[in-house]
Amino acid sequence: MNAAPADRSTAPTPAVDPLFLATPGITTYDGDIALTNASGFFFQRDDRLFLVTSRHVLIDEPSHHHPSRLAITLHLDAQNLSRCTEFSMLLYANGTAVWRQGTDGGGEIDVGVLEIDREALPEGAIVFAFTPEHLPGDFDSVPIDAALCIAGFPLGFRDTVYQLPVLRHAAIASPFGVRFQGRGFFLTDARTHRGTSGAPVVTRHHGMTRDGAPLPWQLLGVHSARMDMGNRDRVQDESLGLNCAWYADILLTLTA
Repeated sequence: MNAAPADRSTAPTPAVDPLFLATPGITTYDGDIALTNASGFFFQRDDRLFLVTSRHVLIDEPSHHHPSRLAITLHLDAQNLSRCTEFSMLLYANGTAVWRQGTDGGGEIDVGVLEIDREALPEGAIVFAFTPEHLPGDFDSVPIDAALCIAGFPLGFRDTVYQLPVLRHAAIASPFGVRFQGRGFFLTDARTHRGTSGAPVVTRHHGMTRDGAPLPWQLLGVHSARMDMGNRDRVQDESLGLNCAWYADILLTLTA
């Protein structure tokens, strides 16, 4: 397992589960004007480090959302979690988008990845990252009754002292491995809000825990948005409480 802090040193033992340090909050900006809050997570492919989030966090034409940069919060001390700093990344270079997004036979995929320049990271930044080894080897290895967690920042909510995300517990709500309605996502049953877009959908991986892996979770998907009925009576009927999670194996394509 090669998930390691990005400060080019030996991984310190964090004061919290490393999942909390693998999932930074995101704020999008148009210049210096803050636009939206979102969630994301780190993904490492060989020696390259990426920030993963929902594509609509980076651009969303229907809502006229066109940020020019984003910022994430990085922790600088694995024990004193109040030591944090903001790290900003531009979304365009010479007018060209620097993130990657994808499509498949079902249309656009609501996942975007932005490569992080390791040399630009602040000294001592603590970064735990998922890797291709954290993806399921096959869909059958994930039981339908698996207990899931979604680590993110609903409505921008967070621990304001330590800048940590919150966990929502979830369940798989459609057959895992089947593309729901022909799209590249499955459904989860969880209470979510705006700001959770881009959060990792994970399940505890006990094999990795036994091996002492620095990030003992299996990455199943990328939370995108709530799924609802267009004809729901908003007075009589509750929201379905279902969400779209794009299959995480799209990251192998986007980071190739």
